Amino acid sequence: MTQPFVRFEHVEKTYDGKLLVVRDLNVDIAQGEFLTLLGPSGSGKTTTLMMLAGFETATAGEIYLDGNPINAIAPEDRNIGMVFQNYALFPHMSVAENVAFPLSVRGIRGAEASQRVHKALDKVGLTGFESRRPAQMSGGQQQRVAVARALVFEPKLVLMDEPLSALDKQLREQLQYEIKRLHQDLGITIVYVTHDQTEALAMSDRVAVFHQGRIQQIDAPTALYERPANAFVAQFIGENNTLKGRVVSIDGARCSVALGDGSAVAAQAVAVSRVGEATRLSIRPERVRINPASEADATRVSGTVVDVTYLGRYARVRLNACGLEDFIVTLPNDGRDLALAPGSTLNLGWSAADCRALDGE
Repeated sequence: MTQPFVRFEHVEKTYDGKLLVVRDLNVDIAQGEFLTLLGPSGSGKTTTLMMLAGFETATAGEIYLDGNPINAIAPEDRNIGMVFQNYALFPHMSVAENVAFPLSVRGIRGAEASQRVHKALDKVGLTGFESRRPAQMSGGQQQRVAVARALVFEPKLVLMDEPLSALDKQLREQLQYEIKRLHQDLGITIVYVTHDQTEALAMSDRVAVFHQGRIQQIDAPTALYERPANAFVAQFIGENNTLKGRVVSIDGARCSVALGDGSAVAAQAVAVSRVGEATRLSIRPERVRINPASEADATRVSGTVVDVTYLGRYARVRLNACGLEDFIVTLPNDGRDLALAPGSTLNLGWSAADCRALDGE
């Protein structure tokens, strides 16, 4: 069995001796993997990254890097590249001097340092910017300098703490692609922190979803979206309709659920085990159909249109349906004028295969 490149073994963190910010964390990260830590503010993702970097000390447990325990090793001796949210560039230094700083700390100077700086800047598309100061550059360019600085000493592990959060949407998407390309080209291991679900899904080999100090699910992006392990993950990853109900019957992986004024069938009974148990059904907005064709295992409901939002590639329809005032259906823009007027009644439906029965209250 291949040894993990990074391992968290029963790691915990508390700042006051009472509240655990990170709880019994056990994670293995493979060499060359791009793992994103995703979650809301205060969920423990950034604290986890800072413990791996050495800027925070684990209260309990051990962190291993390439098979070696590193809890007692100083940050500067862990040989880990770091990219911060606020760039953390030295304003009085040129771009070349900023990128060369980690090399000088390691005693690498002269021609070798210049060669490495040129190579790192070329990787991020900043050849020719060596003499500029950070204040003379855009936010996107400054973040590229920060990435070059993290790569210049050729670390095997690079940590990124919400590096794109200060950039506009178009630039963020461009740098997402560039970071992903660098990861693939260089084969380095990246641990990335973000609160942006789309960013996590677009960039990662796996995503660890944090909530209240624990990993709720760690999986490939497609698995997180299509097969969430619980109601928190289903609601946090993308848009989701959550319907409260009680289990009426269970037949293997399928279950029937009584809703407030109807019933539904879920082909994926994930977190229910007995009849009468509370559950929350998960249905993605793009899987709900208007005026659905007849299907034996489909759930059918009606809903009243509240409003319609045009978003270019698709329309977002908000309805009063299944006891929810914000039941969402997304319709692709295929050129048709659906004329969905507020107050009109629509027939809705979805397949049992697209419905997932998750944990209750």
